[in-house]
Amino acid sequence: MSEFTGLRAVVTGGASGIGLATATLLAERGATVACLDLDTTVEKPLLGIRCDVTDDTSVRDAVSAAVAALGGLDIVVNNAGIGAQGTVEDNDDAEWARVFDVNVHGIVRVTRAALPHLRSSQHAAVVNTCSIAATMGLPQRALYSATKGAVQSLTYAMAVDHLADGIRVNCVNPGTADTPWIGRLLASADDPAAERASLEARQPSGRLVTATEIAGAIAYLAGPRASATTGVALPVDCGMQTLRPRR
Repeated sequence: MSEFTGLRAVVTGGASGIGLATATLLAERGATVACLDLDTTVEKPLLGIRCDVTDDTSVRDAVSAAVAALGGLDIVVNNAGIGAQGTVEDNDDAEWARVFDVNVHGIVRVTRAALPHLRSSQHAAVVNTCSIAATMGLPQRALYSATKGAVQSLTYAMAVDHLADGIRVNCVNPGTADTPWIGRLLASADDPAAERASLEARQPSGRLVTATEIAGAIAYLAGPRASATTGVALPVDCGMQTLRPRR
């Protein structure tokens, strides 16, 4: 029997990048998985369900459809998110509201809709995708960092609020990851190769984190082997948060 056999999971932003890697890994380990995303194109055994995390009705409908299809719900991976560049001067109020609506309010909406079902689970876990930007000052990432700081604080608050419900809540804090969003940033740079080299150099290992590595951390926090782990922010950053190697 596999580690996740009998467990039911939803992964937001599950059609690409970290979300797809996580959904695929959970399914490989025995879970039945629904990917909640604007894009529902996923391969079996994954189930694609359209979901706009900025719309509460869409979220509630998607969670209800997932629960009906999966026969219940044990794991929520709040992974849907968008990026932003610039200092506090570079984004207007509308952009601040838009990014917070996806990255923070989206977690609230999905978790809120899932809670009644998670309370019925014998193994309930929520894992939020946060970022190294929550704990380090990265250049040109003011808005994005603010949302991820909120995600980490929200994770801690949710963890303590739902102890009595038997629901564990944790987050992962990836370093710079080799995802489609980073790919788009590199493609738009004046010198993509130099920009990639710069991103790689700021991580102690000298490389970007892979989506598969982040998925592995999410799966650990979501799984039965982490049954004593809640209220944790797990760095997956090639040592970026704590290591300062000599060059």
